[in-house]
Amino acid sequence: MLLRATAAATAADLAPLLDPMFQDHAVLQRERPIPLWGLAKPGDTLTIQFHGSTLQARADMQGHWQQSLPAAAPGGPYVLTVRAQSGASQSVSDVLVGDVWLCSGQSNMELPVARSLNAEGEIAAAGNNLIRLLTIAHADRPARLPQLAGAVRWQLAAPASVRDFSAACYYFARELQRTVKVPMGLIHSAWGGSNIEGWISDPGLRPAGDFATQLDLLRDYARDPLPATREFGRRWENWWAAGAPSNPAPWQNAAAQSGEWRAAPEPMRNWKTWGVPELANHDGMVWFRRTFTLNNVQASQTATLSLGGIDEVDETWVNGQVIGDSFGWGTERSYQVPAGVLRAGENSVVVNVLSTWDAAGMYGPPEHMALRFPAASTVALGGDWRYQFVPNSLGYPPRAPWHPIGGLTCLYNGMIAPLGHYGLRGALWYQGESNTGDAEHYQQLLGALMADWRVQFGSGLPFLIVQLPNFGAPPGAPVASGWASLREAQRRAVASDAHAALAVTIDIGERRELHPPDKQELGNRLARAARHLVYGEALSPSGPAPSAAHRDNGAITVNFKDVDGALVAYSASTPIGFELCGATQQSCEFVSGSIEPTRVRLEPGSLKSPTRVRYCWGDGPVCNLYDHSGLPAGPFELAID
Repeated sequence: MLLRATAAATAADLAPLLDPMFQDHAVLQRERPIPLWGLAKPGDTLTIQFHGSTLQARADMQGHWQQSLPAAAPGGPYVLTVRAQSGASQSVSDVLVGDVWLCSGQSNMELPVARSLNAEGEIAAAGNNLIRLLTIAHADRPARLPQLAGAVRWQLAAPASVRDFSAACYYFARELQRTVKVPMGLIHSAWGGSNIEGWISDPGLRPAGDFATQLDLLRDYARDPLPATREFGRRWENWWAAGAPSNPAPWQNAAAQSGEWRAAPEPMRNWKTWGVPELANHDGMVWFRRTFTLNNVQASQTATLSLGGIDEVDETWVNGQVIGDSFGWGTERSYQVPAGVLRAGENSVVVNVLSTWDAAGMYGPPEHMALRFPAASTVALGGDWRYQFVPNSLGYPPRAPWHPIGGLTCLYNGMIAPLGHYGLRGALWYQGESNTGDAEHYQQLLGALMADWRVQFGSGLPFLIVQLPNFGAPPGAPVASGWASLREAQRRAVASDAHAALAVTIDIGERRELHPPDKQELGNRLARAARHLVYGEALSPSGPAPSAAHRDNGAITVNFKDVDGALVAYSASTPIGFELCGATQQSCEFVSGSIEPTRVRLEPGSLKSPTRVRYCWGDGPVCNLYDHSGLPAGPFELAID
């Protein structure tokens, strides 16, 4: 017994005292107090030493401690040491003081250097021990994590570490370091496909829209998932009944008698490959159903339902009762079936699968699909599935707030909250593709995200926002565009925030590639925005920006600010892509214009009294207005004075 107690005490003494953010090769933010925190024995006194400073801290009754080191100039390497009075100690070495940047968003922030232009050459030349990299693993949680869920480590920029690191983040720091010659620490925390709502905390998101009911359900889920899952299932069923009042509903056992169910091919895999015309390009929902038979002993037990891989969202019922829902691109699903749900004789499992992009369906494989009982009994569920097509006219169903993609707050809880108050110079945000279907609310949400993160990292935290690039075919006529509307929301959110700058990318996207590989130019533009916003250089943040539109002797004049030299049109003598509009989309028309040094004069079209001017509008518009810096004027919509 004594031996065991001694071993336990030794393990506790050897446990890290510092939060996992503080490790060998870390970069700490220069020229401001440096927050530190960690865990120790309750009530323990700690001595902290760093770069000539010695401070003390005391752990509270839960073992949490925190302290702030004095502000330091850029430099290093240094050693950070923490010693507890009880005997535990920890030292981290090769610590630098410089500028720390948080890089977040969705897949275009996540895209690694290995998939950027000239990747192998860039990787081979990546050695730089004054750039340090930290990648936060994917983690979604219904409640805030006190520290990071997975192991993390700071790495020196080198071919092996840069290859899989965020290209946008790395190229930004590399370019910025040409003029800001200090160590750079890069924290990459992004998740492909994520919407902005997932990255905002509960208190930050509640005032930003109609989220209270869903956030309350998320809190319930954090306390007890089962009743929250059932409540969400009830809401899902109400949504279906309101839009498709079929009788009986597809998840009910009586629905099996409907003639609309067809045999699914085996193995099922991606429904777009089945050779069924209505499914060939179907991004939407499909119902799946299977029956199985149980004996009395099996029916009296709890069980685990394994469904194999599903892409991408499922809502699952057994005998008409909701038992689970989840999100994943081909990830395996496994749900607990509570006692009382199963019955002797025939039973049913019904799965609604929603896919919004690319491959879709229940992937299996068949041997992974089964009902498993505690006593090692198994009922195979591979094969014999039937399906029912759902037309897109029904729209998409509600999403559970605990889903990592399409949910609320969970990415913040798992990937931002655990960063604590780590000192940052600023944040880079590249996201929006997943919100183009609801661009109307994005300006408010982006403002909410910036305000929310400033509560955690400091009130003046600068944000560098990447405006979405061109993607898709150029419009042949004025069109409504979710992508264009979201770019405008980004522009307006930045214009109303004194601590934000916009990086315009409307000319470096690709028509058929959602993930444009020219992240080097993106890094250049982000660095330029930082030099203006953060470091106070007298240069425009990102090319010409519209300031006002007004009537001028029958014409419409658009004034621009931040013009380097004068406005110029590329590949033409006049600017293209300008529209004049009235109140409706149908009223918009392309108009010709002429360039003056800092303004564009638009000739009136057939519309007698336009109220708006739009430029570079559409998913993938062609735009040719630049200035002498070589940077483009970004898309915009302005009211005409």
